[in-house]
Amino acid sequence: MSSPTVRTARPGDVAALVDLVESAYRGERSRVGWTHEADLLDGQRTDPDMVAAAVTNPAGTVLVVAEGPTIVACCQLERRDDHAYFGMFAVSPTRQGGGLGRELLASAERYAREEWGAGELRMTVITQRDDLIAWYERRGYTRTGELTPFPYGDERFGLPRRADLAFETLTRKLG
Repeated sequence: MSSPTVRTARPGDVAALVDLVESAYRGERSRVGWTHEADLLDGQRTDPDMVAAAVTNPAGTVLVVAEGPTIVACCQLERRDDHAYFGMFAVSPTRQGGGLGRELLASAERYAREEWGAGELRMTVITQRDDLIAWYERRGYTRTGELTPFPYGDERFGLPRRADLAFETLTRKLG
């Protein structure tokens, strides 16, 4: 196995990124790891158009962790007014729980601070994901209480298995 390296995603990575994100969050493959949403949502988590838009966004970047030619983790960063937004965070289900996600999150924080001068990183997490929110809290993120409704009716983001889904904003000062 090659030593993992962090790099910026390229357009040729889109298919592998879609597969990685889907494997980490939806369907039976996702149940190997602990970050899945398979009990909350069916359908897709993302698609090639959404991932390609993130990869080519001039106001953002997608970081990947690659082991040789295989992408095993990724995250999206986007520059916004006074902060950076963190999303599309996925670690291969067979690699979850070993510190890879923690290392990629730290790399993303460093990138936002050093490349963009961002003083804060924000993200949204489904409120029902208590285990994931607790993981972020252990890494210094705080819940804001700011809720955003789940985009019901937009199948690009999945098919909800319950009617009470919402996102909460988490934030961490970078500095």
